[in-house]
Amino acid sequence: MTVPRLPLSGITVVSVEQAVAAPYATRQLADLGARVIKVERPGEGDFARRYDTTVHGHSSYFVWLNRSKESVTLDLKDPRGLEILHQLLDGADVFVQNLAPGAAGRLGLGTAALTERYPRLVPCTISGYGTSGPWTDRKSYDLLVQCQTGLVSLTGTPEETARVGISVADIAAGMYAYSGVLTALYTRATTGRTHPVEVSLFEALAEWMGQPAYYTRYGGTQPARLGTQHATIAPYGAFPTADGGQVLFSIQNEREWAVLCAEFLGRPELTDDPRFATGSRRVAHRAELNAIVAARIVRCDAEENLEELERIGIACAGVNDVAAFLDHPVLAARGRWQEVAVPGATVQALLPPADLAGVPARMDPVPDVGEHTDAILTELGRTRDDIAALRADAVI
Repeated sequence: MTVPRLPLSGITVVSVEQAVAAPYATRQLADLGARVIKVERPGEGDFARRYDTTVHGHSSYFVWLNRSKESVTLDLKDPRGLEILHQLLDGADVFVQNLAPGAAGRLGLGTAALTERYPRLVPCTISGYGTSGPWTDRKSYDLLVQCQTGLVSLTGTPEETARVGISVADIAAGMYAYSGVLTALYTRATTGRTHPVEVSLFEALAEWMGQPAYYTRYGGTQPARLGTQHATIAPYGAFPTADGGQVLFSIQNEREWAVLCAEFLGRPELTDDPRFATGSRRVAHRAELNAIVAARIVRCDAEENLEELERIGIACAGVNDVAAFLDHPVLAARGRWQEVAVPGATVQALLPPADLAGVPARMDPVPDVGEHTDAILTELGRTRDDIAALRADAVI
């Protein structure tokens, strides 16, 4: 059987990457068939390899972000290591880096230098707060950016703020870097022009803060912090059930509100109650409304509530923990899990979420640190003696 050519087959990406944002962008390019050469520090590699050891001795972050890549170790502070990187860039289509502020420029890997030396290369820079402006030299990590964009002030309960439970700023930046690189490659292919890509964690998450930003600027106050309740829609949130579970449901329009009152709450008169007659009135009288809803839901088990809400066409769900998510019937029935090799074992990994008809998902192994160094250096014309000398000097 002929295996279909993947969309980015023939594209080579060189990435000096670490942590989450850049590896997430390049893993998605690898998913589509790009050859991704991951440059790591000799010995220790990407520091995300040591975030934890829960996946057969490997980091859960690293396993998630680095399948289908080739790992080469280079000391970029050594001129010989930097020379090898430039050999790689000479044959590359894309260069991605998320080095510490100023580090790329000090190594001669800034955007201006790269575009002059490699006119067809698409350089992609991922930074914390941008490569210009008053915060260009500040280090940034995901939670710092969650704090600076105001996201933490929206997350949690009325009594206490909370971080979002995943690396949302890193993921946002990785997504925009990925789409930016795809756009630049398409533009290069159709016009011959090459456009560098720049993404900052701060500006990526700032875009995701658009709705509360508008609400705050033009409403005068920011959305309230309400746990699982929705700040601008009611009823919308999780309520406890008789068996100790939780049921979350959402009312999105007046038709659904009328159905909920008549068929679930058994109180059709609430439809036109002045306290609840419009969406904004329901939000204003949230406490009274939630008390009515909670009293109804707590009479039944979670499953009974869900069955009744689904019967009348109200969007609803139980509140899963991660273990329940892993066993979700949708993932199982749609065949979304596939085995991926990691050094010394295999793991279950989710297929990429964008299905391209007729194109199989690429799910190649997660590399060990420096696993492909010798092969890549040989490909570049280095002899066994050259490689041995570089290794003896800890350049690779």
